[in-house]
Amino acid sequence: MVLSNRLNSATQKTQRFMSLPNNLGDLLFQGWTFVMAVAVIAIILLLVYELIEGSKLGITEYGFSFLFDSTWDPVFRDFGALPAIYGTIVTSFLALSIAGPIGLLAAIFLAEFAPRWLNSPVSFLVELLASIPSVVYGLWGLFVLSRILRDPIGLFLKENFGFLPVFSCNPLGIGVFSAAIILSIMILPYTIAVARDVLRAVPNSQREAMLALGATRWETIWKAVVPYARSGIIGGLMLGLGRAVGETMAVTMVIGNRPEMSVCIFNPGYTLSSLIANEFTEATYDLYVSVLIELGLVLFGITLLLNAAARLLVSRVAHGLEGRAQ
Repeated sequence: MVLSNRLNSATQKTQRFMSLPNNLGDLLFQGWTFVMAVAVIAIILLLVYELIEGSKLGITEYGFSFLFDSTWDPVFRDFGALPAIYGTIVTSFLALSIAGPIGLLAAIFLAEFAPRWLNSPVSFLVELLASIPSVVYGLWGLFVLSRILRDPIGLFLKENFGFLPVFSCNPLGIGVFSAAIILSIMILPYTIAVARDVLRAVPNSQREAMLALGATRWETIWKAVVPYARSGIIGGLMLGLGRAVGETMAVTMVIGNRPEMSVCIFNPGYTLSSLIANEFTEATYDLYVSVLIELGLVLFGITLLLNAAARLLVSRVAHGLEGRAQ
């Protein structure tokens, strides 16, 4: 009996000793992940603090009128962010309206129709588009794309649709339209890759159920597969939109860099990021620097609002699909 108790006690001590490294490893891993999560939050909060601190002078000087003033004249210390905000929103949503349908159709082809021998090289080329530096896009847009957009595309649109305000001005080759086209090309890899992976993750039972009911291949994809993957597709589009809002170098090289608001998309414009990149080195007094930092704060706010809207939209779509499933 005594020998049995001693053996049990030794076995329990051995088990505790053997489990100690595993428990210690779990605790260390849990603590490390917690520290990293807190570090991300701390970085964001520090970024917001620095932006607010750096833009205090501009906020005090102009207040909320800075967001609605359309004048940008550093010589007379008159600053307004409205043209840059307008250019950012117009170029980003125009790029999304171009890249969205193309990206979705390309993703459907890769996920549903492309043979194996074609799928891999096309997927590789799509991912290669995302790795090209933005300055390369800018150079290509400045020396190649701008000429094509001026003649024949710009002239064709003006001659045939010039009665519309968006095509009523003379095409210059550089302007809001050129920036939107460049941005649409740059965000295509994100929209295609996310939509393709989401479509591939749709269970085959969705397809088989529609086909069993007598639906065609296209009806199956459009009425069963795409609605099932809608939340992921929207998330990919919002990811591309966030990429378009913050793009700097390529847009700076082709947008024309003029602080004005125009309905015609052929005219030059400005975005928040291109305005900061162009004029930060020319800021010769404190108010000028503070106003440019305030533009960065505005850009951060727009990005935050877009991401929050995307989260809300994806959540509502997902809840809607769950409700219909029940």
